Amino acid sequence: VLSLCCEACKKVIFHVPSELEAETLVGRVDLKECLQSAEFISSSDGNFKILEDGSVYTTSAVSLSAEKKTFTILLKDTQEQVEKKIHVSLVEEEMKKTRHARDTVLKRTKRRWGPIPSVMIENSLGPFPLQIQQVQSDTAQNYTIYYSASGPGIDQDPKGLFYIERETGNIFATRAVDREQYPSFQIICFATTPDGYSPEVPLVHTIRIEDDNDNAPYFTQDLFEFSVPENSKPGVIVGKVTAEDRDEPYTLHTTLKYRIVSQNPPVTPAFSLHSDTGAIAVLLPQLDRELVPSYTLLVEVRDMAGQPFGLCTTGTAVIRIEDMNDNAPCFRQMQYETRVEENRVNVEILRVSVVDLDEPGSSGSAAVYEIIKGNDDRSFEITTDKNTNEGILCVVKGLDYESAKQRILVIAVNNEAPYVLAPHSQQLSQSTSSVTVHVLDVDEGPVFKPCLLRIDVKECEDIGTTIGRYVAEDPETGNSEGIRYRIAPSQCNWINIDEKSGEVRTVKVLDRDVADMRRGQCNITVLAVDRNGKTGTGTIQVFIVPGNKNYPRITKTEYIMCRDRKPICLTAQDGDESPYSTPFVYRITDRSLASMWKITRHNDNSVYLSPKGDIPFGTYDIPISVIDNGGKVGENRIKVNLCDCVTPTECDGGRSRELSGGNVTLGVWAILAMILGSLLLLLILITICGCCGSGVMHRHVTDDCANHNLIISNTEAPGEEVMDHNIIPLQNTCDQGGYGIKTGDQQTFEMTKGRGHTLESVKGGGHQTLGSVKEGGGQTMMDTCRYSYSEWHNFTHPRLGEKVHLCRQDEEQKHSEDYLLSYNYEGKGSLAGSVGCCSDQHEEEALDFLDQLEPKFRTLAETCVKR
Repeated sequence: VLSLCCEACKKVIFHVPSELEAETLVGRVDLKECLQSAEFISSSDGNFKILEDGSVYTTSAVSLSAEKKTFTILLKDTQEQVEKKIHVSLVEEEMKKTRHARDTVLKRTKRRWGPIPSVMIENSLGPFPLQIQQVQSDTAQNYTIYYSASGPGIDQDPKGLFYIERETGNIFATRAVDREQYPSFQIICFATTPDGYSPEVPLVHTIRIEDDNDNAPYFTQDLFEFSVPENSKPGVIVGKVTAEDRDEPYTLHTTLKYRIVSQNPPVTPAFSLHSDTGAIAVLLPQLDRELVPSYTLLVEVRDMAGQPFGLCTTGTAVIRIEDMNDNAPCFRQMQYETRVEENRVNVEILRVSVVDLDEPGSSGSAAVYEIIKGNDDRSFEITTDKNTNEGILCVVKGLDYESAKQRILVIAVNNEAPYVLAPHSQQLSQSTSSVTVHVLDVDEGPVFKPCLLRIDVKECEDIGTTIGRYVAEDPETGNSEGIRYRIAPSQCNWINIDEKSGEVRTVKVLDRDVADMRRGQCNITVLAVDRNGKTGTGTIQVFIVPGNKNYPRITKTEYIMCRDRKPICLTAQDGDESPYSTPFVYRITDRSLASMWKITRHNDNSVYLSPKGDIPFGTYDIPISVIDNGGKVGENRIKVNLCDCVTPTECDGGRSRELSGGNVTLGVWAILAMILGSLLLLLILITICGCCGSGVMHRHVTDDCANHNLIISNTEAPGEEVMDHNIIPLQNTCDQGGYGIKTGDQQTFEMTKGRGHTLESVKGGGHQTLGSVKEGGGQTMMDTCRYSYSEWHNFTHPRLGEKVHLCRQDEEQKHSEDYLLSYNYEGKGSLAGSVGCCSDQHEEEALDFLDQLEPKFRTLAETCVKR
């Protein structure tokens, strides 16, 4: 195949057969000549691929249907932002031999273009250049082939280590190689014709450097340190030494063996070393720290599986024997004697020592002393001096010569760590020693009994109150004669003691809250002096019991209560402690305000304050007394602004009215509301009485009636039919013995035996209803609906009397309610109007006054207006 390069970097022509198989080398283009740093190489035709060295291969079978086929190679440098294009043209050409005279038929033979990897001995001595391999192309039988190579060792670091002969394909090494630095090389070999055509795919050839045992093994640490408890059993692993070798792994050059070269001290070997793993184990059955505290081992590691010709290195391992408490402490002396004066306290009287073979300073040798006999009253105490490990015997309570002139103690010793029985140790037996203490007699001073006296005093006790008596006695005589008492200087100046009798009195009012009192406690040192000037001391602890000295008071005294009348929470505080504080008792001291307000318990120190009923708006100054658990009364005044508001922020001080001391100032509308309420209550009572009378009132409600009376209208269901000879049958509305009222489509009648009278008939008029005019003879007119008490009395009294008379004449003694007839439906045509005052709207303007009523009546009045 001829290749013609015309106008490099612009156009390349390859002469190829008409049929190309897949993975066939078409030719090679010099890419670096076009672009030195091409980061991106691509082909415009997917049937061709371009390698980094410029080789062009087919990706699939290609047939040149036309005489010429073209595609483009695109080169890009993204950093420099440079693009180059190379136009490739494929021209069909007949196969012919131009370089050989003979025309023979080629036969397929074994390919020599893929030899096995080459091997070069590490640290080879030459001679150099040293041939290590030869590559050849089978196409060399037909064409002239030139060989070249690139890669590490050739044109990459380490450069110049290898080269290939251009005509023969022999690969040579120029110098020795260290395998630990370069274990192998991969080079790319090329076979090309003089015109640049590559009949062979570039060959990746591996040159492996064969290892030479040129590195001795080495330990990973300069010094190995281990520890093992004494008396450990044989086979216990102490530690492991490790070594490494830089030669090729998994070869004899890195197969290591360990051994112990020597042991110091040179006694019976105490440890063994595993040759393969380097693990050190206990060999001696009895490791005694008291004999040998540590061992130093010289160990060796050798490659080549430990063969004598292998390379070796030595290291050091130090094994420290850990102490175990296998030696019990023992007293140096079995008996001790000492002396001490009586009444001496906290004085050292003797030091004892022990012998312990265990490691000093460890828990196995630290001595723990105890008195096991002769110290029932705990007058003695023994401790350990950490520095010397000695036992220090002290007197902590004064000894009395008169009681005992001599004390004999038995002291025992142990270690902090538990005892461990070893093969070489003796059976455990606790070491003890006896101590004889001689008590020396001295002239003693007075002694207080008890030495600490506690006195409880109530707080705020009167000055000069005797709160107790504190006396001392002479231990020689056993009495208190001739002893004088006084309080040591710089003491609490609230208490005094009588010089002769020892009575303790108060000189000031005791207060547990002052600075001298710590949590209500005051300690006083009392001195007792006898005739000889000997002094004894005692202590009085004065505990001040809390008293009831503070008044309970309410923390917040001003409140605003809106129309929802939500209860107010009152909370009191008292500076005293229990039992003189909570629970508190609250009372309203003003009777008039107590009838309007009530107090409800919340908890021990809080209550709820709320109005009892619908009291007027205004400001109330309520006196409240708070009584604590000790009976102390604190007076408080609570100011409550009862305001017509939704939230307290709507109220201000200018609109409130002061209501204090039980003298309540009511506004005009409040007085009117009370009058209307009273009239309404009276009207209900009269209506009930009218139902029980024999007379019948037929009242016509006018528009003016709504201005003064708020009537509640109810609809009642028919009652049971009453059959009685005292009840007159139903008659017409115009009959004198009854009256009828029509409401909508329903008519009701009430019939009685007596005569039918109304209020106006009593006054001298004809048969008229309550709403009729007092004059005019039966013509209905609108009245003011207001009558005096005498008029109502004259109307109701005869009716009630007649009812009572009829009850007396009744044979069965039935009550008056039996004469009330049930309501019956009578049909249409009644002359009576509606009984509801709010349903008659002749003058709506007459209800304007409802807009000016108090808030509680305003809601009620709105229901009487027909919207």
